[in-house]
Amino acid sequence: MSREAHNSDLPWWKGATIYQIYPRSFMDSNGDGIGDLPGITQRLPHVANLGVDAIWISPFFKSPMKDFGYDVSDYREVDPIFGDLTDFDALVTRAHELGLKVLIDQVYSHTSDEHAWFEECRSSRHNPKADWYVWADAKPDGTPPSNWQSVFGGPAWTWDARRGQYYMHNFLSSQPQLNLHNREVQDAVLEVMRFWLERGVDGFRIDALNFAMHDPELRDNPPAPATDKARTRSFDFQLKKFNQGHADIPAFIERIRELTDSFDGVFTVAEVGGDDAMREMRLFTEGEDHLNSAYSFNFLYAEKLTAQLVCRSLSEWPDEEGVGWPSWAFENHDAPRALSRWCNGEDCDAFARLKTLLLMSLRGNAILYYGEELGLRQVDIPFDQLHDPEAIANWPLTLSRDGARTPMPWDESASAGFGSKEPWLPVGDANRARPVAVQDREEGSLLASTRKAIALRRANPAMKHGKVTECRHDGDLLILRREAAGQTLEFRFNLGTKPIGLDDCQGRVLMAINGASHSDLPAYAAIITEISE
Repeated sequence: MSREAHNSDLPWWKGATIYQIYPRSFMDSNGDGIGDLPGITQRLPHVANLGVDAIWISPFFKSPMKDFGYDVSDYREVDPIFGDLTDFDALVTRAHELGLKVLIDQVYSHTSDEHAWFEECRSSRHNPKADWYVWADAKPDGTPPSNWQSVFGGPAWTWDARRGQYYMHNFLSSQPQLNLHNREVQDAVLEVMRFWLERGVDGFRIDALNFAMHDPELRDNPPAPATDKARTRSFDFQLKKFNQGHADIPAFIERIRELTDSFDGVFTVAEVGGDDAMREMRLFTEGEDHLNSAYSFNFLYAEKLTAQLVCRSLSEWPDEEGVGWPSWAFENHDAPRALSRWCNGEDCDAFARLKTLLLMSLRGNAILYYGEELGLRQVDIPFDQLHDPEAIANWPLTLSRDGARTPMPWDESASAGFGSKEPWLPVGDANRARPVAVQDREEGSLLASTRKAIALRRANPAMKHGKVTECRHDGDLLILRREAAGQTLEFRFNLGTKPIGLDDCQGRVLMAINGASHSDLPAYAAIITEISE
């Protein structure tokens, strides 16, 4: 069997490279300072030229934007700041013309308090949707029914005088928790999923899936063990044993899979973070009746990129029957930009090339965050320009998520090509100096090397979907071996600043960066070779 035939036998998403777009910050087409769907459509050729397989668009649904789209008030409508359903249809059509699949976020653990479902639910204890959200009576002394804390700080319960009860919210008080134990609620969100599938989407990233169900007995969470790390949120003082990760979530996932399997080639990936993430990710993706993949947090908040971290992370997803398929990201809309975490003033351009090639070399799906191909950094947002509710509440101890959500720099103009008006967040001086237009002209730019790394992944089955037969580390040296379709590749990465000599590197060179050779790995260098059996 040829390598091409071997690839064609696999689903499109197996080893895919996916490009995450944060719609507020990608491209402003109408001059209001906020990115929108027509702006994304306008810039899709750039994404297609990267060589990626799919785009993932963060929420664009109707919302009061208290958590910037993750508080949905209508699952089937586009928020007017982003456009309308016609704009979305045009985006899907154009993406498919360019050979790009389209994934969208779905937020099922909670809605906005402005959603029609919640407005009906809170109106009384006896309306048709009275049990669609999580409500509970106060304790005899009037305090909340459990000790659960919200991610954004403070109790996960808010008193509502109309019902004379508390409602639960794992995030903002304006994000009430859906009661997914209720079959009717499951039916409703599955119909939302069907709505978007019928509009042509190719898959979903399901937000905060391990928060989707709670313990109906409302048992208190136990305290977390003591730690030397500063805890800026009350949420961090507990083990989240009862407010998330309920044992009935996999049965709900089976219903999702039944629906998505009725369409062709749909990909599903769960966002699962927290104390018990590895067990839950395995559970949510095991076998052929759950989700296709889970979105790993291993690297998103890591203070340093190490060879040991890479090997440990890969070992958690062995190539075994029934074990799911991982998805990896070094950056996203919630985590600080990787270069700002991992590069301490040395040659950050060289490190960025290494980081990108490493991401493309991991077994699993590779998710690039918009601007990562340019080497964008975290922007320091002053307090008076913050939008992130978590950062505002915990200032200055929580690093603002806004700093990773700044506008995409497209050209050298005053607006960085983002739009004609002052953008909703500052571009940042360091990022303004790295626009697409400049890097597109430079043969040695990070943008050019990103395209080459993605192309290499697409062309080599061992790199795209092969099993890991070896992963070892020696200080800053990382050595991987991967195999598929009769191909064996060896990968050597120097994750440090000191040169490393090699005495066992053999095979035909497929790619070498930052001065790497068969015998030497300078600082941040890497070499990939094909081994003849």
